[in-house]
Amino acid sequence: MKFHKFFQYLYLVAAILFFVDAIMKFQNNETSWWIFSLYGCAALFMFFFKRKFVKEYEEKNKVK
Repeated sequence: MKFHKFFQYLYLVAAILFFVDAIMKFQNNETSWWIFSLYGCAALFMFFFKRKFVKEYEEKNKVK
């Protein structure tokens, strides 16, 4: 179960990196900035999705 917690934070790190890259591309007037912002949003969504999934899994195992 510790791997799940590790990977959820990797999604958060990836989201931060994608958003930073999108901001840098936006400042340099590159047209691909929106793709990286979409990747950042997807990674942020996966972070919260995985966090909810891990909490539900832990609650399920505590009941037993």
